Amino acid sequence: MVKIAIYGKGGIGKSTTTSNLSAALSIAGYKVMQIGCDPKSDSTKCLMKGVRIPTVLDMIRDKGPNDVELEDIVYEGFNGVLCVEAGGPTPGIGCAGRGIITAFDKLEELDAYEKYEPDIVLYDVLGDVVCGGFAMPIREGYADKVMIVTSGEMMALYAANNIASAVHNFGKRGYAQLSGIILNRRNVENELEIVEKAAKEIGEPVVSIIPRDGTVQLAEDQGKTVIEAFPDSQMAKAYMNLAEYVMEVGENEMLLCQ
Repeated sequence: MVKIAIYGKGGIGKSTTTSNLSAALSIAGYKVMQIGCDPKSDSTKCLMKGVRIPTVLDMIRDKGPNDVELEDIVYEGFNGVLCVEAGGPTPGIGCAGRGIITAFDKLEELDAYEKYEPDIVLYDVLGDVVCGGFAMPIREGYADKVMIVTSGEMMALYAANNIASAVHNFGKRGYAQLSGIILNRRNVENELEIVEKAAKEIGEPVVSIIPRDGTVQLAEDQGKTVIEAFPDSQMAKAYMNLAEYVMEVGENEMLLCQ
């Protein structure tokens, strides 16, 4: 099992990228689990026909911590992708990062990974801040690799640099390692050059360039990923290319573990 955390500034297109990557990997024959780690709880929506699934924290609140079962929190989406949303606290009350920790603990308690046996687990993590529960995929041994989604916009690059610094710091302790930058284009002037310069400073390559294309919005309007709605489009090809890179990362990781 290969576990990859995908970080990025809120609103950068991280969930869109992750869900299309999950869909592409499933088409390639992998059993994929996607875990949304954002209080908005919309990471897996386009894998679930536009429907928001109950979150782990919702079910704990509704049923009680001892009565939650895997079937309450793990849902099968497009092409068999297993979908989980950690959820967040009641607005204004509690800590969103703590909610991620609670959700992860519940998945482990219920032996989710042993039961479903996914080949690849993708964590979709909000990356404006890398502290508390939001850092859990990096520091607690959940993820093997981290990929960062950014654009050429200043705040997206600022977040990417913070995430990279956190990963490097945790990496010294044997935790997750960075495995590349994904450029999700916003058509900023000289965007590729700006992001490549930032990536060089971070010490990681730009491994995928996702063009800005209206196909994404058309697919999401249908409650679908591009992979499902427009499988022959250029956008679908871009996500499939990203999936090929992730498959290489996964194969290398499994070789290291042998």
